[in-house]
Amino acid sequence: MTQVPGNGGPRPRYITPEGERALRDELQYLWKVKRPEVTQAVREAAALGDRSENAEYIYGKKQLREIDRRVRFLGKRLEELTVVDRLPDDRDKVFFGAWVTVEDEDGDEQTYRLVGADEFDLNKGYLSINSPLARALIGKRLDDEVSVRTPEGWKSVFVVGIRYEAPSDDK
Repeated sequence: MTQVPGNGGPRPRYITPEGERALRDELQYLWKVKRPEVTQAVREAAALGDRSENAEYIYGKKQLREIDRRVRFLGKRLEELTVVDRLPDDRDKVFFGAWVTVEDEDGDEQTYRLVGADEFDLNKGYLSINSPLARALIGKRLDDEVSVRTPEGWKSVFVVGIRYEAPSDDK
């Protein structure tokens, strides 16, 4: 658990099985494909002579540092995460991994999946479990009203749909 400044409490480090798989795939790609490619390019650029003015060499070394930094981060992060790979007992309530449809006062609906901070992507409808809306939704049921403070002020939404997808076993 991590202490979050200003929050006063620890935040869980949850991730869906799909999110974990995506991070592991990225780690595998960086380590087994991208890093060897860049290493080879740096080796070839170094063979050309003067490294101080060799843009390909300098850029390649910078890329290697970035790859190594990301590989270290992913390796450490994957050790810290807890994969939530089972459905909750009470599927009538909103929990981590749920797809939640909310409706605002104007009748506009939005559907979000509550996911870990490492996998949030609003373009896919993936909402970080640490976001104010997701935290307000946890434990709610159909027709419950949720109020969230936004930059424009307080906003209320109603829970109009909750669904869960069984974790896939295609590991």
